[in-house]
Amino acid sequence: MNYKDYYETLGVSRGSSTDEIQKAYRKLARKYHPDINKDAGAEDRFKEIAEAYEVLKDPEKRGRYDQFGSAWKQAQQTGGAPPGWEHVFHGGGQGGVRFEDFGDSGFSSFFESLFGAGAGGGGFQGRGAGFGGAPRSRGRGADREARLLVSLEEAARGGERTLTFTDPSNGEEVRLKVRIPPGVAPGRKIRIAGKGYQGPQGAGDLYVQIDVRPHPRLRLEGADVFTSLDLAPWEAALGTTARIETLDGAVTVKVPGGASSGQRIRLRGKGFPVPGGVDGDLYVELRIVMPKSLTERERELFETLAEVSEFEAR
Repeated sequence: MNYKDYYETLGVSRGSSTDEIQKAYRKLARKYHPDINKDAGAEDRFKEIAEAYEVLKDPEKRGRYDQFGSAWKQAQQTGGAPPGWEHVFHGGGQGGVRFEDFGDSGFSSFFESLFGAGAGGGGFQGRGAGFGGAPRSRGRGADREARLLVSLEEAARGGERTLTFTDPSNGEEVRLKVRIPPGVAPGRKIRIAGKGYQGPQGAGDLYVQIDVRPHPRLRLEGADVFTSLDLAPWEAALGTTARIETLDGAVTVKVPGGASSGQRIRLRGKGFPVPGGVDGDLYVELRIVMPKSLTERERELFETLAEVSEFEAR
């Protein structure tokens, strides 16, 4: 396995603090996120950044990486130095579906460097397993990875989807129902135990990363949701009520008189749900818009207002 310098990837020194590493990651993630940067190679760069941050943000993982380099994960599994340092496998576990928190990282190229590409279906991209795309010949079967694109509402409410992919070991089509837990944030992974590749000592696991489709009216930032509301000048001046869309359906908001563009109305608890925590808030940003053209009467009224008003905007 080729050595990857995670510190160099994030542009930080080995003595950097966790806060410095987090700041460097956020800056690079915003620059190279595939939803923002459409340049060739941006997605691969984002994956490298996410992989580096996944390791360096965790003190235990970082310590093992500093000691064992690219073989840090096997060292973590074995509890000591990996023999020869020639293999790194992701551990599993038994049981049903379990929510795995991998932080804010995107789809890790760390796994892609181990597992070849499989076939995708039904809007999903499957990942093969094993070095060179084949399952490991000894021990537990290799893990499989897939990506699942869902709407923002699905990620908030949860649901069930069917994942379809082709098993490269036998060419057979596999259909698997995946339960999406409520409040699964973009980039998180769901682990389905025993649904990876079969090996002599048991099957690997399936890791399904949740990707969220951009919403036409709502924007997610952390657990908070942002939207905008257009107002006519007289609505902003006199106040009004309006219906806005939320993750739980439409609600009515009251806009106070004297509102300005850029002002925000906060709806507590109407943002993205946080399992076991405090749900995010919904922020409605007000925007005053003008008619593209004025009637003769409208122009007269605006001119009268300009004459009688004592308000000074600047």
